[in-house]
Amino acid sequence: MTDLPLSGIRVLDLTRVRAGPTAVRQFADWGADVIKIEVPDSAGGDGGLGGPRKGPDFQNLHRNKRSMELNLKSDAGRAVLLKLAETADVVVENYRPDVKHRLKIAYEDLSAVNEGLIYVSISGFGQDGPYEKRPGVDQIAQGMGGLMSITGEPGRGPMRVGIPVADLTAGLLAAQGAMMALIQRARTGKGQWVQTSLLQAQTFMLDFQAARWLMDGEVAGQVGNEHPTGVPTNAYPTADGYMNAAPAGQKLYERFCHAIGAADLIDDPDYLDGGQRYRNRDALNARIADILKTRTTADWIETLNAAGVPCGPINSIDQTFADPQVQHLGMARAVEDGGPELKLVAQPITLSGSDPKLWRRAGDKGAETGDILAEAGYETDEIERLRRDGVI
Repeated sequence: MTDLPLSGIRVLDLTRVRAGPTAVRQFADWGADVIKIEVPDSAGGDGGLGGPRKGPDFQNLHRNKRSMELNLKSDAGRAVLLKLAETADVVVENYRPDVKHRLKIAYEDLSAVNEGLIYVSISGFGQDGPYEKRPGVDQIAQGMGGLMSITGEPGRGPMRVGIPVADLTAGLLAAQGAMMALIQRARTGKGQWVQTSLLQAQTFMLDFQAARWLMDGEVAGQVGNEHPTGVPTNAYPTADGYMNAAPAGQKLYERFCHAIGAADLIDDPDYLDGGQRYRNRDALNARIADILKTRTTADWIETLNAAGVPCGPINSIDQTFADPQVQHLGMARAVEDGGPELKLVAQPITLSGSDPKLWRRAGDKGAETGDILAEAGYETDEIERLRRDGVI
């Protein structure tokens, strides 16, 4: 992987569940040497996800990583981690904040042996504060971070998003923070502690909805498939299903009205400008729906795209991966390790000088333990002693 931008970076992965592994996957896919440190079965390890190692979730999160077993509750296991930390560039963990201090593997412990170390922590609610010790998972963060209050249809109660958006966003932000710290280390020679949390990530992802509150005191509510402010934007019924159309903005709205044969809507005083359309959104959406129900989704998409109006089908996941543009973008990628065929979700970033590969599927727990320890300078008899003692 020497042609990839993170080649030469070594990452120690102490993470579990989803947010942490998502962060580390960004390093693994872009060429870093990632060592996934797992708890031995003899010490109560479960692989870190609760799902099978060969299942889609585990494989998608933990591809391109080497696995070693290490019991960090033992003094000998902690000593091994400190040895590995001496030559690591990044350590990523998502324990509850107190756990790493209890295990004596916190930032201050590991940076003492490597002042250039980037130590990344992801938690539910932050490393300190009134909620410091609370356990946090994605759905809790979606609720506390305001997302569930603006998702779904009015009057139907709060609704979670169909993916773990707080977990995924926290992981991506953690990876971004680590890479910024690596750039700064190139200037200063010193590492630092990078922190984020599910609650921070989810609050950040409120984006313009948060700004509406902070600047104007406006508390957003649920509007279903409509856009909160850009009218008309909605999922509209067609003759054979549903489609999205987003002709918000005056010029797009006028093009849209001409394309659907409803030019009278342009000069209608109820819909004359964005403010009027917002105030009369229910009536406007009903009128548009009546028109769009007369033709198929494919017909309307062809017509509206020809008019330059944003629109598209509402795909199921299988239809998404069958879409010719998704296939052109290569969003399903085969693992190139010579094993049975396995396709996983590809990176959504394109670099002109690098092409990330899925070069290794997640294998057996601890499969590379001996190799990793040998690289760190352990002799064969030392490795066997660690194995006999249940450290690895």
